[in-house]
Amino acid sequence: MVNFEQGRKSVDIIGDESLSQLTKIDSPEFEALLSIIARDARERRDTNSDYGPYKAMKLIRESRLGAILLPPELGGIGASIRELFYVVIRLAEADPDVAHILRSHYRRVEQLIREGTREEENKALLEKVADGAIFGSAFTEISTHNVGKLVFETTITEQDGNFRLNGTKYFTTGTLYSDFVNVTASGSDGEVISATIPTNREGVIIEDDWDGIGQRFTGSGTTRFQNVVVHKEEIVKVENKTSFNSFAQLYLHAVIAGILRSVETDASNLVKARKRTFSFAAAEVPKEDPQLLQVIGEISSIAFTAESLVLTAAEAIEKASKSAINGVIDYHLSHHASLLASQAKVIIDSLALKASTLLFDVGGASATKQSAHLDRHWRNIRTLASHNPTVYKARAIGDYIVNGKHLPLKEVYF
Repeated sequence: MVNFEQGRKSVDIIGDESLSQLTKIDSPEFEALLSIIARDARERRDTNSDYGPYKAMKLIRESRLGAILLPPELGGIGASIRELFYVVIRLAEADPDVAHILRSHYRRVEQLIREGTREEENKALLEKVADGAIFGSAFTEISTHNVGKLVFETTITEQDGNFRLNGTKYFTTGTLYSDFVNVTASGSDGEVISATIPTNREGVIIEDDWDGIGQRFTGSGTTRFQNVVVHKEEIVKVENKTSFNSFAQLYLHAVIAGILRSVETDASNLVKARKRTFSFAAAEVPKEDPQLLQVIGEISSIAFTAESLVLTAAEAIEKASKSAINGVIDYHLSHHASLLASQAKVIIDSLALKASTLLFDVGGASATKQSAHLDRHWRNIRTLASHNPTVYKARAIGDYIVNGKHLPLKEVYF
């Protein structure tokens, strides 16, 4: 039994499974990690447990999966951004909650690497990543009318040479399971600043109050900061060095692509296991029914399309990231990456929701049993797709194609 400290809450993890540090992605160790995570998700699901993926996060720390973007000299394996998104897809296939939990972490690590280790603060944070630490974030506030507008009620103020953090954040996905949280706030002069602090520091209150229809165990709820001490070296002035936010956008669709892998697997298993058929069926045996096979083929094609789009857009993000000079990405490469991520979203959202519904067309009424848990795919996809609504993306893409107007540039840092 392993004790897992998190945000002033202690939970017990039953099981003695452990993994050594990963040395490469395509390896038996990586497949073993995915297998354990998938089994843990399945067992919690089958018992209707309200217990989150703490075991999975423990193993991710042990295996240093969160450090794969780091170059070998910093303790990682030097994975490319495309390889990272492949990892996210595979993680989401095993447990979409786990993949989603790591969104802010991987985005933060990519940012730190791109900006370099010139500053001691960056180097210190990357060393924590190499040791297995996981980062969460606290950006969004319910009172914000425009999520791209940087006006925060959360503040970091100086009092007698000491700094104090006060405020409430929501949609703090992953912070419940993280070791550190990056908090964006307003400084004494109204400037935007951020601080990276331990999640178990006194005054940090992480509430497991996310009640969405999907991605239930991502901890995407409230984090409160009540007079939290912040050290001067933990504070940095926020600078927008990335023109667009394509990494964070595309990440969600990597999670959807992983879910679609599971939809394909579940659809295939349903047809293979079915014994009964219907009077209008085209074959006596369901697995030989050409209409059912056609539906399976469509689901499989949708899964392939989603994964291909995500990995293609990830290559554009990689190219843009590598163009950075002093952390600043080339505008045109950044815009192109954002365009591809937006186009991927418009297509993936529609097709993924269709695939999660087609799943029931091959399973019959028995597939709707709550014990089968097949509705989770639609709920998870619907929740993920609801981030940055598709209608806005499609309109912006059309305006660019027809009128040459670039995609909206918002000062979004999360």
